[in-house]
Amino acid sequence: MSLPRAYTHPACATHDPGPGHAERPARLAAVTDAVAAAWPMLEWHHAPAATRGQLSRVHDEALIALVLDTPSADRIALDPDTFLGPGSADAALRAAGAGVAAVDAVMAGQARRAFCAVRPPGHHATGSVAMGFCLFNSIAVAAAHACEHHGLERVAVVDFDVHHGNGTQDIFDTDPRVLFLSSHQAPLYPDSGYASERGVGNVLNAPLHPGAGSTEFRRAWSETLLPALDGFRPQLVLVSAGFDGHSLDPLAQLQLEAADYAWLTGELVAIALRHCQGRIVSMLEGGYDLQALAECSVAHFGALTAALD
Repeated sequence: MSLPRAYTHPACATHDPGPGHAERPARLAAVTDAVAAAWPMLEWHHAPAATRGQLSRVHDEALIALVLDTPSADRIALDPDTFLGPGSADAALRAAGAGVAAVDAVMAGQARRAFCAVRPPGHHATGSVAMGFCLFNSIAVAAAHACEHHGLERVAVVDFDVHHGNGTQDIFDTDPRVLFLSSHQAPLYPDSGYASERGVGNVLNAPLHPGAGSTEFRRAWSETLLPALDGFRPQLVLVSAGFDGHSLDPLAQLQLEAADYAWLTGELVAIALRHCQGRIVSMLEGGYDLQALAECSVAHFGALTAALD
């Protein structure tokens, strides 16, 4: 049985935002343990560290220096939710590096799909600001690498995290090579992602009201976001895979279940098969109930295996 290529790194567990923080190291173990139990034959690849040059495609030098060069013997608060600690720089480098390595692997034909089980998440980090638990925007680093290193002209970033990926949108909203599609709860942090936000025609947001469930989620994707993705004819699909829309998640109020993520992933696979030989790179974003996170990751990974044999 063929499987997506899986990336992670022990360093991703060393980023510690502090006691009681929702984005805790146990999240990573919940994902990797569940996926490994479901597919015991799966080989995990160690994520390399991203280089400063790869980061600088999307981030200012000041932010790169802040994350990588700040003495961090103690935990430092960058904002009320986002922290730097002794393990944070290496974790952030490995998270971003996983996306770069996964893009290289699928573009080289070594794999058609890849899943990056990494943390900290990334999609809130803008070009100049670390925020919302995020230090570097790993999915943006991967998208820029696909465009600049591999010469792609149509890269899609699909974001189904319950929180809007404001950082990804901000980085690419004037770059027509990158299509950004997002469903998310609104109102909710970070108070962005309104339908009126269109970039240069390369941004499409589908806000969902608190309490929305499977019906609203699937309608937003099937009627609005997936047709836009299909029409874009992507050469590569990147996924910000946040599972915090699940009904058990403590940080939001959507009522999704694991089956909804499996359904959407299957739809993404079908579009990728039509336009880019099935190439998808998925990167873990949010998801803060450990049971739900494990179940959704298994559902998502399972759907990524479709049509690999």
